[in-house]
Amino acid sequence: MRRPFYGAAPRASQPLPAAVPSPERILLIRMSHLGDVAHAMPVFHALRAAYPAAEIAWAIQPEFAELVGGARGPERTFLFGRRDGLRAWMRMRTELLAWAPDWTVDAQGNVKSSMVALASGAGRRSGLARSDWTEPFGANSLTDAAEPAAGPHAMQRMLALARHVAPQVAAGTERFDFDLDTEESKRGAALFARHAPPGDGPLWILHLSSHGDVRGWPHEHFAALARAHVAEGGRVLVLSGPDEEGAGRVLARTVVDEPRIAHWVGQRGLRELAAFFDAAARAGAHLVACDSGPTHVAAACGLPVTLLAGPQDARRTGPWPAAGARPSAASPHRIVQAEEAPICSPCLARVCTHPAGPVCMTGLAPLRVAAALIEATASVR
Repeated sequence: MRRPFYGAAPRASQPLPAAVPSPERILLIRMSHLGDVAHAMPVFHALRAAYPAAEIAWAIQPEFAELVGGARGPERTFLFGRRDGLRAWMRMRTELLAWAPDWTVDAQGNVKSSMVALASGAGRRSGLARSDWTEPFGANSLTDAAEPAAGPHAMQRMLALARHVAPQVAAGTERFDFDLDTEESKRGAALFARHAPPGDGPLWILHLSSHGDVRGWPHEHFAALARAHVAEGGRVLVLSGPDEEGAGRVLARTVVDEPRIAHWVGQRGLRELAAFFDAAARAGAHLVACDSGPTHVAAACGLPVTLLAGPQDARRTGPWPAAGARPSAASPHRIVQAEEAPICSPCLARVCTHPAGPVCMTGLAPLRVAAALIEATASVR
């Protein structure tokens, strides 16, 4: 029988044993969604720094695996196809038992992730503080837990977990990036040069919203914002991924005959996106987006973000470092909300029940966003 790396571990808020053998195989569990996977990067980097000889794997859904799978990423990924039902669970369990991790680190905090940890057979199962789980019942799977997060932001939960599993990593040295290699960085720079519009004015990258997302901003508002910026001498790149491709094509047909507005329709590839955002950050660009996975990828790459906020609580899921109404020394990001936001905002709901629809987003005027952006971009020059 395989000897576990960590036997009966203490519970949260209790010290770990003084002598803990070095783990050989560590499984990090953060299966979804894109923004949450991006948030888990500090945990991965902390484990890599603290246990350089260990083999690290990541349990993740296939659609997000590319983001973490660079040349210097985990040695392997265990893919959980959530639409495959029982077959996905059986395959995951078989593969994990064959790999035999010593230690699982649950960075997700729900019943599904706890089942993956238990299915692995690992002797040590670490995770978030019970108060930071979205489904606290799953915390019963843990052998030890981190201290509660220092604040409400999702990233603060990840930082608490990173400190718990890698206490030897010095505070203030946390890494949030995707460890792009030289070739990826070159590719990002080439993509930026290809897609950014010509000229010298400040560049705003507008990431469109997916159809039907209650957190989204109307596409006609994005178009009005683009026109307002170029009228003041700026440049705009309208960016859409697979989920926003339809909207991207509509805007590419309607916002035409303006050389300072460019369109990148249907961008694909998560590491390509990260490399592009990294190049955009180096070039002094600025992202305008709603609460979405690409928003958090951009923030992790150091690209300043203006978040168009409505139903979500930006204190919990806004770009990190946590943003305010204005950029500051603590954060280059900022939050913009409707001037007269409804009393129900933020509601955290995925379906709007307001009689007039998602007025917290439809009521966010393009000129209000433009004014905020002018102030934001001026402050970071």
